[in-house]
Amino acid sequence: MNVLAAEWVKIRSIRSSHFILAISLGAILLAVAVAMSAIAMYDSAPASMRAGARIAELEEVVLIVPQLAMGIMGVLAITSEYATGLIRTSFALVPGRRPVLAAKSVVVGGLGLVVGPVVVFATYAVSWWMLESRYPVAGFADRLPTLVTSSLTVAVYALLGLGLGAVLRSAAGAIAILVGLVYVIPMIVGNLPEPWSERLGSVMLGALPREITGEDLTSSVYGALLSPFAAAVALVLYAAVPLGAGLLLIRGRDV
Repeated sequence: MNVLAAEWVKIRSIRSSHFILAISLGAILLAVAVAMSAIAMYDSAPASMRAGARIAELEEVVLIVPQLAMGIMGVLAITSEYATGLIRTSFALVPGRRPVLAAKSVVVGGLGLVVGPVVVFATYAVSWWMLESRYPVAGFADRLPTLVTSSLTVAVYALLGLGLGAVLRSAAGAIAILVGLVYVIPMIVGNLPEPWSERLGSVMLGALPREITGEDLTSSVYGALLSPFAAAVALVLYAAVPLGAGLLLIRGRDV
């Protein structure tokens, strides 16, 4: 508990953490801006086009912001200590080392579990309030399973970033891999020939929330080959594998 309290003090006393949280929650304002733009386009469109007007779910459009931001927080939670040398003090006080990474995981993952639902559910509320009279918006009960699973991906990205930071001990390298997983690799996979596009797309983080709920992905850029259980396991592995590697390496390396 003392190690956990110490890691919480570190996170909340770093200025970058406040900026990252502000950026994550700023995704809600981005959703408002997108909704206002969609309303303006709808109101200026002729009646013949309004009947078939559709808009993507805003919570999925802006989700990349808290995902990437909290992933970067996870990276900085440990790489900043290596950069400043504070990690030596942490390991001197906790010779076992692994409790340090475990405590960081609880703090960073916990913040992700708070930020994710706040952004996702607030964005859905914005969508329903601003767009419901103009565009088809799925009911809350229908969207709830996907809203929950989508919000969990924010915590997964936070833990993924922490694990990458623990393995690489380099903020630049870990953030580069994180950005690749969020944006670059899905673009590459989407342009591969079949069946590899669907096979690899099915294990991308963006596909997993809807696969977990069993939602139809025929209109998605991702594949839909995983069962709900397999998709849930894949989501857990995105966080568990880098964290497990970090736990294995953290005791055997010099600081």
